[in-house]
Amino acid sequence: MIAIYTDGACRGNPGPGGWAALLQMGDSKREISGAEKLTTNNRMELTAVIRALEALKRPVRANIYTDSQYVRRGITEWLASWQARGWRTADRKPVKNQDLWQALAPLAAAHQLEWHWVPGHAGVPGNERVDRLANEAIDALAESMR
Repeated sequence: MIAIYTDGACRGNPGPGGWAALLQMGDSKREISGAEKLTTNNRMELTAVIRALEALKRPVRANIYTDSQYVRRGITEWLASWQARGWRTADRKPVKNQDLWQALAPLAAAHQLEWHWVPGHAGVPGNERVDRLANEAIDALAESMR
């Protein structure tokens, strides 16, 4: 079983943001990250999961660990209803970040995934690592813009 840790970070909301994922199976690890000039924290949280799932070469069983209740609840509780209502929330407003949810849905459906929430900044090693990588991606973006 693969363990996937994901995180997004944003300096300002909106502002420059970073995302990161750690894919781990046994002793094998792969880290990926990136940044965007103007985004939101929720967009970076979603992007981290999307990029992690895109990195998988075949369907797998995986545990996904996120410190974002928005991501975990969105994929496990809200997504089916949003789709059934034509991408509207229960109060008939457009779903925020619809483009990313639409990208995530088929990626998630291709795998057997268990979604887990972990508290952020609480010493969970995988979560601490992806938080650091997401922030380093923001730093690298800022440096490249100087």
